[in-house]
Amino acid sequence: MNGFDDSVLILLVVLPFAAALALILWPGEGDQLRPMKWFSSGVALATTASVVWILLRFDYTDGAQYQFISETDWLEQLGIGFDLGVDGIAVAMLALTAIAFPAAILIGWNVDARSKDYLILLNLLVGGVYGTFISLDLFFLFFFYEIAVLPMYLLISFWGSSTSFPRFTRSKEYSAMKLVLFLVGGSVLIWVSIIAMFVEADLNTFNLVDLQRVGFDESFQKWVFPLLMVGFGLLGGLWPLHTWSPDGHVSAPTSVSMLHAGVLMKLGAFGIIRVGIQTMPEGAEAWAPLLLGMGAVNVIYGSIAAMSQTDLKYVIGYSSVSHMGYVFLGLATLHTLGVTGAVLQMFSHGIMTALMFTLAGAIYQTSHTRDIGILSGLAKVMPVGAFFFAIAGFASLGLPGFSGFVAELLVFLGLFQTYPWVGALAVIGAGITAVYMLRLLAKVYFGETARRWESLPDLKLNEKLVAGTLALILLVVGFAPFFLIDVIREGVRHIPVVTG
Repeated sequence: MNGFDDSVLILLVVLPFAAALALILWPGEGDQLRPMKWFSSGVALATTASVVWILLRFDYTDGAQYQFISETDWLEQLGIGFDLGVDGIAVAMLALTAIAFPAAILIGWNVDARSKDYLILLNLLVGGVYGTFISLDLFFLFFFYEIAVLPMYLLISFWGSSTSFPRFTRSKEYSAMKLVLFLVGGSVLIWVSIIAMFVEADLNTFNLVDLQRVGFDESFQKWVFPLLMVGFGLLGGLWPLHTWSPDGHVSAPTSVSMLHAGVLMKLGAFGIIRVGIQTMPEGAEAWAPLLLGMGAVNVIYGSIAAMSQTDLKYVIGYSSVSHMGYVFLGLATLHTLGVTGAVLQMFSHGIMTALMFTLAGAIYQTSHTRDIGILSGLAKVMPVGAFFFAIAGFASLGLPGFSGFVAELLVFLGLFQTYPWVGALAVIGAGITAVYMLRLLAKVYFGETARRWESLPDLKLNEKLVAGTLALILLVVGFAPFFLIDVIREGVRHIPVVTG
């Protein structure tokens, strides 16, 4: 590796944070708003270019080992170091973030109110996401994890929208506070677990690689792993602690919904893999049946809840809960096929929901409603939007040729190798998904066009660019998934407890 390889991960974290600082110091707003948006877009593309460099230089024959390692002592007395590195699993998540970040920034061009502050918070959020995926020190992993989560409160409470129901209104402030309270509660469980691991290991280090080699006592693993599972699972929308997620999806502005569903929820599942399963393999084995049961409820309950919603974004929100259930099911198999499928589902779901929220946001921005009961026949006036929503819907229901099919197939294969009866439930969940997704597509886009919608414009240029890119990725991964599968599988194979 050359000199840039040694610093590319540092650059990946520094760029968004430096952009946030530059925007804070940027004088004024007004006529400077457009340059600020171009600057943020350039930074987002620079992080994407850095990830492309990592993808090109990554040794795919040794994806189980951490690469691009950078180690910097920070507080030696406490064993804390700024240690970075990626394996096959983290590389897949970096690729997801590298796609979602510029897409969210580009859709964020539609935001006019206090755009400078909006862009600052988006950069902070994504800097935290990148930092979490590449951290090999538990202290900094937790630090970046918190940075990724906390901007959500401001982004939703100020730039979000409230939702009116027949008998009450769910305000954006309520959704933002609910999100923060749930996720802070999960963070407490994670931090308690990290401190317990630090004390139990007695190595005076937070280095994740060193802690993964300790071989903690089985009884210790059995009480710490469930804390990690629930703590990280909260962010992934794990049932029954998922209720903050649909509310957060609905109240958030479009680009924040894209990042929320696209990458933030994946931090939870990633934490279960990196900190939970890899460090506590015997604990993971002991608690896998519970994770399996909760994941199965995610799939079935999320699908049924999505089918009963009347708000377009609530349908997508509960659909996300259901699809994250497949991730938890795949992880609970502790089988190479299942875990590989879970990580691929994280990637596929991130792209798919980012596309869906882009299109839902476009509808809301022009029609000022998300009520499925009155939206009808939009394909006549929004043919491009209808085309891209159909692609997202087909990927969601797992149609062959789309990335969702490949990911769910691997999860199903892992389930039938380990827990066949749960595999049958997961297939039923996929069937329910097909019902509500096809019904949604038929009602919103292909029903009779109401007169009030005849003058609606189609997607804007930035929305077409984002939607086209995301749709293309869903198709490319669907038809040629082997590259992504191979790199993820290499990362999965070195987890001791994973079989097959």
